Amino acid sequence: MPDRSKDVLDFDDDEPSSQELQEQVQRAKTELEDLRRRSEQIERDKQRLEELSRKQDEFETGKADLLDKFTRAAVVIQRETQDAEKRLDQLHTIHEAFDAHQRSLEGINPKAWAGLDLSKELSKALSVLDDARTEYQRSQPKLALDPVEDPRVDSALGAEYEEYDAGDKGFFYWLKAGFAFTFPLLVVSVLALLVWIWSLSAK
Repeated sequence: MPDRSKDVLDFDDDEPSSQELQEQVQRAKTELEDLRRRSEQIERDKQRLEELSRKQDEFETGKADLLDKFTRAAVVIQRETQDAEKRLDQLHTIHEAFDAHQRSLEGINPKAWAGLDLSKELSKALSVLDDARTEYQRSQPKLALDPVEDPRVDSALGAEYEEYDAGDKGFFYWLKAGFAFTFPLLVVSVLALLVWIWSLSAK
């Protein structure tokens, strides 16, 4: 593009005519208008580039932040998954143990003990019950279960419970304790006596 500003500044020694002066003024106006449009275009380009730069910075910052959060979340999820798997295995183990104890307890039928050694059957039944109670108590904190009732503990913690040595217990205590211990044998003996009497009367 020819340098029009040079044409405006380069005056002849002679004073320009009115027509030449008007042409120079018009050229100057045209040049100023072109400069104004170019300046506006440059400003628009500048704003567009600044907006693109801002969006790019926003993307890069958001990307880095989310990638960091996803990385941290993946660690948490992995840990939670491992804990959940351990918890699930623990629940399966407890369920299998409870199911086995439940079947054992349901399989005990005192009505089927007729003709058997009552004391021996009671001992076996109480052993099964103790095992089931122990398993339940061991699993209770893990499942927030209701506490199991143990008559032996309840009686030991009853209203008549006192903290003293066995040697300080009175005669009536040992009398009642002896009766409780020998009661199953007494029942067996009475049953055996009744069977013997019945067999004699049947002859």
